[in-house]
Amino acid sequence: MESSTPKITVLMPVYNCELYIQEAVESILNQTYTDFEFLIIDDASTDKTVSIIKTYNDSRIQLIEKPVNTGHTSSLNYGLTIAKGKYIARMDGDDISLPERFEKQLAYMESNEDTVVCGTALSLIGEDNCRKVVVGHEDIKIKLLEGNSIAHPSVFLRKETLVNNSVFYDTLMEPAEDYDLWVRLSTFGKLHNLEDCLLKYRIHDSQVSNVRKRSQENVAIEIRFKLLTLINDKVTPLEKEVYLKAINPTEKLNFDEFIVFLTFKSKMLKANKNGFFDKKGFVMYWSGLEEKCIRYTFKNRTSYSFTQIIQYLSLYRKLNHRLDSMSFIKLTVKSILNYKQKSIN
Repeated sequence: MESSTPKITVLMPVYNCELYIQEAVESILNQTYTDFEFLIIDDASTDKTVSIIKTYNDSRIQLIEKPVNTGHTSSLNYGLTIAKGKYIARMDGDDISLPERFEKQLAYMESNEDTVVCGTALSLIGEDNCRKVVVGHEDIKIKLLEGNSIAHPSVFLRKETLVNNSVFYDTLMEPAEDYDLWVRLSTFGKLHNLEDCLLKYRIHDSQVSNVRKRSQENVAIEIRFKLLTLINDKVTPLEKEVYLKAINPTEKLNFDEFIVFLTFKSKMLKANKNGFFDKKGFVMYWSGLEEKCIRYTFKNRTSYSFTQIIQYLSLYRKLNHRLDSMSFIKLTVKSILNYKQKSIN
């Protein structure tokens, strides 16, 4: 039943969602748990989005029409300031929440008071298979070092945590403002994903993740660095430059940069002695990056010389990930052949 102080505030910013808004709204109104207010904040849509929303006669719906388009994150932050619920349930105007979503997320949050963010697994609209998610707090934090691992329109947020710590979405982090929020909230409580498939996520050409994909990727790389520096913010400009290059799948480190990387890796592993990151998972994360760097620096090369052999052997004891026997033989043989070819010429 609806109450004057609802348990949940559903926060759904919308903009030009006329093709999908009906399914999104009805998926919320048809939840098995009904004690919520439904804040729909329209960002000055120019299509029929608002008129469609106004066809619903449900007292839980509060439609706010912004006279000027000020952006998605602005709508989110405004919604947080007026939300009455103990929990914030995010929703997007082009997705579909399954009927038991709120019931299951509420039950988890009420039973786990140290959890500040609870997402869910999801499936893509038009597909039957549910996408697997990383579940526990420690595993999610490690996964956040690689990218966003919590689906924004699926989350429940504990409002008390946001209020007590003055936490809002950062407009400078658009269009990865959600990823940034999870990183900051990870210092105030636990992050969790339910394995239940409770959201149907729609992919279409006009959504932010497609329109601003390159910008989102660039911001996400900075957020990954921000998460890392939660354990040690004394990072030199060169260390940051090399780290950002190391996590970029299209970049390659030269030998001097690889030495900086190894030193930075050791520095961060020592900084994690308080266990902010799961120690085993953190070591595996750095080993994965090291393997990538080894592959580009000594394995997948277009030119070879004795210099590479000497460089590799000089670092051998410092490496967690080393060339396998066949790769080392390949490096050696190709370096010898290249040396002989130069001698002939």
